[in-house]
This record gives sequence, structure tokens and C-alpha cells, in this order.
Amino acid sequence: MLENKQVLVVEDNEELQGILADFLEVKGAEVDFADNGELGLKLALENDFDAIILDVMMPKKDGMQVAKELRENGCTTPILMLTALNGREDLLKGFERGIDDFVSKPFNFPELEVRLSALIKRYRGDVASSLIQFGSLIIDQRSHKVMREGKQLLVTPVMYQILVKLTKTAPEMVSRDVLIHEIWGEDVPDKDVLRSHIYLLRNVLDKPFKKPMLITVPKFGFRLEA
Repeated sequence: MLENKQVLVVEDNEELQGILADFLEVKGAEVDFADNGELGLKLALENDFDAIILDVMMPKKDGMQVAKELRENGCTTPILMLTALNGREDLLKGFERGIDDFVSKPFNFPELEVRLSALIKRYRGDVASSLIQFGSLIIDQRSHKVMREGKQLLVTPVMYQILVKLTKTAPEMVSRDVLIHEIWGEDVPDKDVLRSHIYLLRNVLDKPFKKPMLITVPKFGFRLEA
């Protein structure tokens, strides 16, 4: 599942670096490493990786800060965070910074592989060459840029996937279950995860504008309104 994929691992623990390197290389991935947040940020911005594995606690810049700065600089590479944090507030904070998924320490390697492969597949999957549009919302599926009223929106890869599905279906509703399956497949997360991403998406898609586009259909799902 990871053959020929370019993966950046940002982790300061040398023992875990070695274990991750052995596992990922056995799976066919090409791996680069950074042992601190500043170097990880630099490598991620200067190179085209398929995914980034990012630890929370690191020297110079922690993982949350690295993720935030990557998104602010327009990097849309999927980020899988290794963390011992499990609380809802911790997860929400991570999603706000641009993290796409979490693996809790101690983790097992089959889970890591499945989650990493799913992130890469969703992000690097086949996309149409044309734009998709609904009202003032325009999505360029080749560059992954999202525009509303001529203003570029800074979205995470998960927020992007939600918008693509809603835009392609608009103005019809998309159920919560369909969204969850579209984004996470059979690896269904806690329902709070979708709720968190929808909350963050509203802040980007609707808050800066006079009229909201993202409409909740109570007990069912969501739709876009032009």
C-alpha cells in the first residue's frame, strides 16, 4: 500500500525513527527524517511528500506548531500525528492546526499502515482535470485550491474532501454516514471527529462572508446553499 510513496517522518526519538524507517522501507516507501520541528517544517515546504508523520513533542517547534505553519504556508500534504493525547479538546486543537488523522502511542504498525495509506489514497487519488463549482464556490481538483467570491480558502485535506463531496452533490443533501464513509471508509472514527471538521469548515467557508453556504439538515446531514 505504501510502495514508492514519499514519506517524511518528523520524530526526535532515535529508536522510534529506526523502527519507523525499517517498517516503512519494508513496505516500499522512501523515507526522509527530521529530528526537530524546524527541520521538519523546512523539508516539508521544500519537497513534495505523499504524507507526513509528525510527533507532538519535539525540540525547537512542537508538532502542533509545525502543522499550523505548514497550512499557513499553503502545504496541503496529509499529516498523520503520533500522540499520547486522546481527549476531545486535544483532537479538536489538532484538527484546527491542520492535522488530518491521529495514531495514539503506543501504536501498532498495521493500524499505522492503514491510516497512512488511507490519507495518501484520498489525497493522491484520481481527480478530474476540470474545476467544479457551486454558486461562488470554486474548487480546482488539480491544485486542490478552494475559492469563494474570488478569495482563496485555507482548508485542510479533510475539509477539502468534505467540500468536494458537498459541491458535487449540491444543492442536494449529503448524509453524515455518506460523508464519514467517503472520507474514512471502513475505518469509522468517533462521530465527534466529523463534527469537529464541520465546525472548522464553517469558520473558513462561512464566517468571513455575509451569507452562509454550509447548511445543516437536522438529524440527517449537510448541504450547500448558493
